Amino acid sequence: MHSDILRPMVVLIGWTLVMLAWMIATRMPAMKAAGIDLRTLIGSKGTDADRALPAHAQWKAHNYNHLMEQPTLFYAVCTVIALGGTGNGVNAWLAWGYVIVRVVHSALQATVNRVAPRFALFLLSSLLLAALTLHAVMAVF
Repeated sequence: MHSDILRPMVVLIGWTLVMLAWMIATRMPAMKAAGIDLRTLIGSKGTDADRALPAHAQWKAHNYNHLMEQPTLFYAVCTVIALGGTGNGVNAWLAWGYVIVRVVHSALQATVNRVAPRFALFLLSSLLLAALTLHAVMAVF
């Protein structure tokens, strides 16, 4: 079974792995500069890193976490659409729009981290996700 909607799903997974690599490449030197030794670190959590590391180093980690949140709904709804046989045409384009907006959101958050444009991008991606969800509902009910 081939469904065009699978392509943007795979691209967003790939982008998430890029953000993971960028996060590690940024945080490891920041941790070293802050005197944090992973070999002796016990039981820390994300908020500890927010206090110990520079904000610009944490922005990548925050975005990586965001890519583990709402996009999980994107993967689920795209899977429903693909299995329902409606993953081509407009649904594939909506999915590509979602992925493009999320990549731009990531780049913005990981670099300059301006909240107003980030929120606008988040809202736009949420609307695209809502449209995909509506189409999934129409496909299965």
